[in-house]
Amino acid sequence: MSFPRDFFQCFQISCQGATSITTFACFLCDKIQPALHQAVYERTAKDIAEDMRGKFPDFQGNRANLEVFILRYLAEEENFEYFKQYLKFPKEFFQGYIERRVKSHCLDESRRLKKFLDSSLSLLYGNILSAVFLSTQIVKDREDREDKVSLWLDEFCRELSEVISLPRSDLKGIEHQEVTDIEFLKRVMTKVLATLRDRLQEEFSHADMSSFSRQPHTILAEHCSGCWEQCPFCGAVCTNTMQGHDGDHQVVFHRPRAVKGTRWHQTDHLVIDICSSLVASDCSFRIGDNVWIPDKRYRDAGPPCSTWNILPDPSMQAYWKWFVSHFQTQLEALYNRKFQGRGEIPEAWRRITKQEALSELEKP
Repeated sequence: MSFPRDFFQCFQISCQGATSITTFACFLCDKIQPALHQAVYERTAKDIAEDMRGKFPDFQGNRANLEVFILRYLAEEENFEYFKQYLKFPKEFFQGYIERRVKSHCLDESRRLKKFLDSSLSLLYGNILSAVFLSTQIVKDREDREDKVSLWLDEFCRELSEVISLPRSDLKGIEHQEVTDIEFLKRVMTKVLATLRDRLQEEFSHADMSSFSRQPHTILAEHCSGCWEQCPFCGAVCTNTMQGHDGDHQVVFHRPRAVKGTRWHQTDHLVIDICSSLVASDCSFRIGDNVWIPDKRYRDAGPPCSTWNILPDPSMQAYWKWFVSHFQTQLEALYNRKFQGRGEIPEAWRRITKQEALSELEKP
């Protein structure tokens, strides 16, 4: 973005037909503006993510910790459509949840986004101003050098190398300017930068999340990421914290297979059993048209079943017992099947309250 024609009117220096110093300042700040703009948003994205990790329990751990908060959110909303999205597309649901939390935090009535942006701008503006002063002092101390402008630019870019992206090669066009009054250059640059800061502050007062090239919620999602493979039988997400990890996929708790619509053979009765109890049973499952695999030997079915380690364990979370009981009608309508016969919901499941389910979920 180029500077508008009236950019320097605040200190009565015109770029058109101006001195070498003014031309130099115009060109340099024209390069600084987009670099500073980008740097402010990059720093702000990181600051927002860090702020939320510090303030919100959702993000103060790994993905397993975040999942507890997501399951609480789903239970409190009691919206079956949300559950459907979570069960079918867990990664996308996690990302959407994080994005909503970030927007709520940054775009509420306190307009935290502008405060974050202003804070980043203030810090970076100070870094650039310090670079101007330091470069000026170095050139003044090197009276033996005739190429003062080139030396000034060398030092200026070096000082800013870790602050903003301002390649020295982009400034070749002004390195031969006849600038002898380095102190005057410093004063001009100080005024130009102050004006640039004010203009950006005005822009930030109307900012929204669309201006980020790398969104804060993306940074948070990466922090809470891991393996996203789902159990082929019940849809539970692998709990390994590394994507592309070595070894088998696994979960601590499997879910009733009814959440994926699995039915008992030759019936429309949904399966309420969990994978870890079925692998200890004499049951079998069918693959293809007429190939039956004992649940105990589920790996014989090949990928993706063979990439999972499902240990015999009858433990089932109260949360999924509550879910199946609470959303029985919706699950039956979704899959056009019934909780009957071997899939009848136990009366004990129906007595589980939502609070009981959540309390057990949150136990360490």
